[in-house]
Amino acid sequence: MNKITVNMIKEALSGFLLFHAYSKAGGGNAQNHRHFLLQELEENGKVRVAELSRKMGCSEVTIRNDIKSMDAEGLLKRTHGGALCIPREQERKYQAESIYRHTERKKKIAACAYEFVADRDTIILDDASSTFYLALHIKKHPEKQLAVVTNSLLVGNELAGAGHVELFMVGGTVGGHLAATMGDAAVHNIEQFHVDKAFIGVQGINFEVGLTSIAPQMQIKRVILKVAGEVYVLADSSKFRDSYLSVICPIRDVFKVITDNEVSKENIKKAPKPSALS
Repeated sequence: MNKITVNMIKEALSGFLLFHAYSKAGGGNAQNHRHFLLQELEENGKVRVAELSRKMGCSEVTIRNDIKSMDAEGLLKRTHGGALCIPREQERKYQAESIYRHTERKKKIAACAYEFVADRDTIILDDASSTFYLALHIKKHPEKQLAVVTNSLLVGNELAGAGHVELFMVGGTVGGHLAATMGDAAVHNIEQFHVDKAFIGVQGINFEVGLTSIAPQMQIKRVILKVAGEVYVLADSSKFRDSYLSVICPIRDVFKVITDNEVSKENIKKAPKPSALS
């Protein structure tokens, strides 16, 4: 596993720092490997490690590692010497497409976010794809005892069997394509908690407008801001854009933003200068 480091960018936002999560080792082709592997599975139904190694020009160890991680994510079924395509009828009912976009970035952001979680913390994870990867990271690290509140069905599914996690599922309405509880019941349920930290995703980050989201999730994210001592936004660099739907809150209302090192210089320049107390 590549060593994850944190680069604290000096251009701090008002009231919090913008963090970059990145890897010292390479791995720039990892996403291409995954795409090619999935394409081969789609066309052939199965793949062999030795054959993929020849086609992709990389070691068999690399291929095995890719298959192992993709098996854990439910993208394929690992077999001796290769992998099988998962029939569509066996796929989970709810598969958030965004979970499989910018996967490597989100994993590094999740590993960085985990460094801000202390043993015995009570935290909220919302239904964002980035927080799903934080849940996976928490699951793999039993050294920290945590209480986790979530409205995400996918996060709940991953953490339900983790002995080091006390899991609280938020009740509410589940509908449409969102694998999460929403609506007034979910809002009321979250209002009964007070947590140390919250980790949320967003639809977009606009330094002039604030954090943005789609309407059903915005209601949940706003109430999370009210019940958390510190709010961390997990957002890969694709989220820094000018388009927006519904505004969750101004940038100053969150504690930290954790992102990758591909945020454009233009966007970094737009970030508000640190206050005197930063």
